Amino acid sequence: MLDRISTKLGDVLRTVQGKSTITEKNIQDAVNEIKVALLEADVNLRVVRRFVNRTIQDATGEAVLRSVSPGQQFVKVVHDRMVEFLGSEHQDLELKGPDTQTVIMIVGLQGSGKTTTAAKIAAHLLANGRTPLLVAADLARPAAVEQLQILGEQAGVPVYAEERARNPVSVAKSALKQAKRDQRNVVIVDTAGRLQVDSELMAELESVRSAVKPSETLLVADAMTGQNAVDIAKEFDERIGLTGVVLSKFDSDTRGGAALSLKTVTGKPIKFIGVGEKLDDIDPFYPDRIASRILGMGDVVSLVEKAQQQYDESEAQELQQKMASATMSLEDYLDQLRRVRKMGSMQSLLEMMPGLAGQVHEDDLDESAVKYEEAILLSMTPTERLNHRIIGPSRRKRIARGSGTSVYDVNRLLKKFDKTRQMMKKVAKNKKLQNQMMSRLGGMQ
Repeated sequence: MLDRISTKLGDVLRTVQGKSTITEKNIQDAVNEIKVALLEADVNLRVVRRFVNRTIQDATGEAVLRSVSPGQQFVKVVHDRMVEFLGSEHQDLELKGPDTQTVIMIVGLQGSGKTTTAAKIAAHLLANGRTPLLVAADLARPAAVEQLQILGEQAGVPVYAEERARNPVSVAKSALKQAKRDQRNVVIVDTAGRLQVDSELMAELESVRSAVKPSETLLVADAMTGQNAVDIAKEFDERIGLTGVVLSKFDSDTRGGAALSLKTVTGKPIKFIGVGEKLDDIDPFYPDRIASRILGMGDVVSLVEKAQQQYDESEAQELQQKMASATMSLEDYLDQLRRVRKMGSMQSLLEMMPGLAGQVHEDDLDESAVKYEEAILLSMTPTERLNHRIIGPSRRKRIARGSGTSVYDVNRLLKKFDKTRQMMKKVAKNKKLQNQMMSRLGGMQ
C-alpha cells in the first residue's frame, strides 16, 4: 500500500529530519525531490504545484529556520500540508437517527469493486449497530444480483432483489417500502455501472437518485487507476452529484495519486478505503493517518484500533499474565496467530509500525509461513498444544505427516515458540524496556 511514494518521501524527510540547522537551499532541494515523487505517484499536476508552493511558503519562514529543531519542524510542515490535501478531517457517513431511514446510493464503473463495496459498507454498518438492507438495482451486469445475494448472505445482511426485474427505479422504490416494513434503518442501493461514463448510464442513475433521494451518493473508484479515478469522480459529480468517494483496491495502490488528488480536484471527501478482498477489509478514511503512512511515519492509532477489535481488556490481561510467567501454550500461540491474521496481512500491519513503513516489502515477507505454522499447530492434539514438552520424535513425525510439512519444520516451530515465550517473559517483566518501546513509537509517530 503506497509503497513507492512512501519509500521516496520517507527517504527525503529522513535526510532533513536529523539536521540541527537547515537553509532555504536545503528546503528547496527537499521540496524538489518531493515534487518529483508526487509526479511519479501520478498526483494531479495542479495539486502538486499547490502542494509545493504551500510547503515552500510555510517552511521558509522564521518559525522553521530559527526553531530549535528545524528538521523536525520541516517534517511537520510537510505532514500538515499532506493532511490538508487529503481532506483535513475524517468525515463519517451522513446517517439519520436509528428510527429514521437513511438511503445510501452506490455508483461507479464496472470493475471498480462497486458491488463488493456495497456489501462491505453494509457489514461495517451492521457491526456498528445499524440494520442495513442491500438492494440489487444493478440490472445491467450479468450475475450482479446473484453476486450481491451471496455477499449479503456472507455479511448477514438481507438483500432485496426481484426476479426478471428490468426497471431499477421500480426495484429501488419497492425496496424502500420493504425496508420500512422490516424496520431496516439503512438502505444501500447497488446501481448499474458501465465500462465508461455514458449518457444512458447517467440518465438511469439520475432516475434512481430522484426516486430514492439518498442521504449519501458514494462513488466507488479503483485507487490503482490514479488520475483516471479522479477524472471519473469529476464526471460523476457533475452529472449526479456525489457526497463522497470510496477508494477500492487501496491495499494494492503503490503510488497514491488518486488519494492525494481527489479531495483537491473534486472537493469530495474520501470516506472509506478498501484494503482487501474480505468483507471486513474496509476502513474509514482518516487523512492524518494516511498522511503519516505516506511519509513513512506509520499509523499506530489504526494498529491499536485493529488490536482492540480482537481483544477485550480481560483477554489482554490474561495474555499478559501468561507472558510474564512463561506459561503461554501453543494453544494460546495458535489463538494469537488467528487473531493477528484477522487484523490484516503482515505487510499492512508492518506499514503501520513507525520506522517500518516503506522499508519492508511484500517480497521480504513470507505470508505462507504463517499458514504452514497454523497447519502444524492444527495437526497437534489439544493435549500437545497445551503441553508441548510431551512432543517427542514419534509425535513430531506424525504432526509433520498430518500437516504436509517436514520434521525439520515442526522442530523449527517448537524452537521458535520457546524463544518467543522467553522473550515475552522478559518484556512483560521489564517496565523500563516497555516504556522505551512505547516512547519510541510515540516519538516516531
